[in-house]
Amino acid sequence: MSALFEPYTLRSLTIPNRVWMPPMCQYSALPEGPEAGAPRDWHLAHYGARATGGTGLIIVEATAVSPEGRISPYDLGIWNDTQVEAFRRITDLLKSQGTVAGVQIAHAGRKASTERPWKGGAPIGPEAHGWETLAPSPVAFDERHPVPTELTVARIREIVAQFADAARRSLAAGFEVAEIHGAHGYLIGEFLSPHSNRRTDDYGGSYENRTRFALEVVDAVRAVWPEDKPLFFRVSATDWLTEGGWTPDDTVRFATDLKEHGVDLLDVSTGGNAAGVRIPVGPGYQVPFAARVKAETELPVAAVGLITEVEQAEKILANGEADAVLLGRELLRDPSWARRAARELGAEVRVPEQYLRSV
Repeated sequence: MSALFEPYTLRSLTIPNRVWMPPMCQYSALPEGPEAGAPRDWHLAHYGARATGGTGLIIVEATAVSPEGRISPYDLGIWNDTQVEAFRRITDLLKSQGTVAGVQIAHAGRKASTERPWKGGAPIGPEAHGWETLAPSPVAFDERHPVPTELTVARIREIVAQFADAARRSLAAGFEVAEIHGAHGYLIGEFLSPHSNRRTDDYGGSYENRTRFALEVVDAVRAVWPEDKPLFFRVSATDWLTEGGWTPDDTVRFATDLKEHGVDLLDVSTGGNAAGVRIPVGPGYQVPFAARVKAETELPVAAVGLITEVEQAEKILANGEADAVLLGRELLRDPSWARRAARELGAEVRVPEQYLRSV
């Protein structure tokens, strides 16, 4: 059997194959009003196309736990019940196609309140639906971003509770996998890295203190997320800094901590927390970080990062470098990548009855 099309079971959930879609923001929700943050027709069509294309697991884009947790005013959110009802259309469609529906719950921290990427992605103010940003320390991401407001311990606890509430709503919305976003320089990642966390209290300084917020979020989510459903965590395995940042060694250590706190799989990415760093981008450039976690810990991993070719993806799994692959840009280009891969590998993948004439 092809490694890509072997089912994968975590807790009591079986995912039909190892071709997974990572969170990729669409910046297509309404920015204000009673339906702000709720998925719209674009999201239904976008995710539905990848489900009918055979993708085994779709993790819906970064979905904010609060309005100020959005990357942009046009992000999805799951802080109210209107959003829950809107998400049910998507989860129902994905399930009808045999695809597992996952959601990434997130808080953007100091990188919040920005314009959509195709409009420049610059920080915005109240005149453009923007807001004041929050972070572990009053350290701006770069020269374009404003200095964020340092979180008090009371506000930190509020955000932990917001993650738990988001997990409860995600369950009500029909999601079967929850992923906590701790990568790419957003709030949890900001706490993890000494590059962005300059605190001197219980949430800063030592490794134990810098990981405290992340593990509190994991504990709060795991407490409300059913025991039979898996919990993922997305991490940036390195800040790509030569010193003063989060490192691959930290990631390996953290993976063991996450497993002990009930995380079932580590979604391994890199970067996003330090501006202006040099990243050696190329095919599969982030896979070695996932492979190291898999080799040195007992936590399953998913690999991401310019995985585009069928043979490349199959080899990553066959070589034991990861337990699943996450295809981002390639699934934007080709929603039916999984069906094409199955044909090339002589494997089987579910095809909607309406598309059987194409087989």
